[in-house]
Amino acid sequence: MSRTTKSMKWWQWETLLVTMGGYALYYIIRKNLSIAMPLLGEIGVSKVQLGAFLTAGGIVYGTGRFLNGIVADRNSARKVMAAGLFICSAVNMVFGFSDFLVMGGAAPAVSEGAAAATSLVWTMGLVWIVNQYFQGMGVGPCIKTLPKWFPPEELSTKQSIWNLSHSVGAGAIFALCGWFLIPSFHSWRLCFIVPAAIAAAGGVAVLALFKDDPSAVGLEPVAAPGGGAPAKKQADDGADYKSYVSRHVFRNPNVWIIAVADFFVYTVRFAALDWGIVLLMETKGLSLAAATSLLFVFEILGGNLGMVAAGWATDRFFGSRAHRTSVVCMAGAAVSLAAFWLVPASAPVAFKLAPFMMVGFFIYGPQALLGVATTQQATPRAAGVAGGFVGIFSYASTILSGIGFGYVVQRWGWSFAYATVLAASVIGGAVLLLMWGAPAAGEVE
Repeated sequence: MSRTTKSMKWWQWETLLVTMGGYALYYIIRKNLSIAMPLLGEIGVSKVQLGAFLTAGGIVYGTGRFLNGIVADRNSARKVMAAGLFICSAVNMVFGFSDFLVMGGAAPAVSEGAAAATSLVWTMGLVWIVNQYFQGMGVGPCIKTLPKWFPPEELSTKQSIWNLSHSVGAGAIFALCGWFLIPSFHSWRLCFIVPAAIAAAGGVAVLALFKDDPSAVGLEPVAAPGGGAPAKKQADDGADYKSYVSRHVFRNPNVWIIAVADFFVYTVRFAALDWGIVLLMETKGLSLAAATSLLFVFEILGGNLGMVAAGWATDRFFGSRAHRTSVVCMAGAAVSLAAFWLVPASAPVAFKLAPFMMVGFFIYGPQALLGVATTQQATPRAAGVAGGFVGIFSYASTILSGIGFGYVVQRWGWSFAYATVLAASVIGGAVLLLMWGAPAAGEVE
């Protein structure tokens, strides 16, 4: 192996790890709300209001992913990612002190009654929406950067490894808040302030370590598909770029299929991730610590193994057709959900853990691979815009998994909520079958 080859391998792994770490930091200042939800109920925030936070925030996040994907495509991925971390850290600090801003930290019951409670909910909701918009600055830089460092025949596996950042970030915030901050201090506020400080420090590290492409360290671009010469850089502005994006994203039926399917994939994922603590405590009789442990296993063990296994299977058995592997995973998720639903609250924890972990194993496969499939079908040149477009559908799912889920639980109970999520997993797999015969990658022009 030549010195240049060794250097490329080193920088490839450095880039992969830095983008993983950077995106994991976004997660600790986005999924902290899920851990704080039980304590927010104590200061007068209802389940429907919590669901409204999740829905409004999710829709704004999806829009932010799309708009910031355009920003990332046209600017330095390193600067965009770091800027987003700094902004979201500041907003999380504000959220952590939102009750002081409204009522000096007093509970609504001893402050100004219903008016104060309403003001608090509106303040928290608006601040969280701002956070969610700028959270959209995290994924675009990664989607843009990875295809520049890894050739197409490795991209499914490497992007699946990158997707571990979702589970690492979620697992880290579950452990930090669910095992330490809340049990030790019984403070929802610290679930926002402490992660914000950590993420801000991480933003500095991203600025120092992130490399936009091989040319930033004096290396040649990666080979084109089939081992050909590296593609020439194309200007991403003007009428030519707009026409390219129109053909490969907005008029590409496979991108639309992926987008609709991702709506249902994310419905399942967010139902477990955002409502998991409350769901496990209220339907399976677990304590906060035990529920946190199951979610930790769901993310770190189930989710991570599922993503790596799905990426490997895609390249090994499905000819790099990420959409085909995703169909199989959605079927597995449906079976696992049904099994978990049937486990009684009186059953030993192990009987609850196994099927819940398998839900994570199967749902994180398509969660990772549909991002790969989007890049494949839209081509790397339009990857940022395509990823943002699909992200609108992904996070529009919070209409169902957020306020919809909260309303269903409050109106009809948990059994109807389980049935809703199970139906989403079946529909998501069925939609993906529409593109079963699609090639591994779209045509590059």
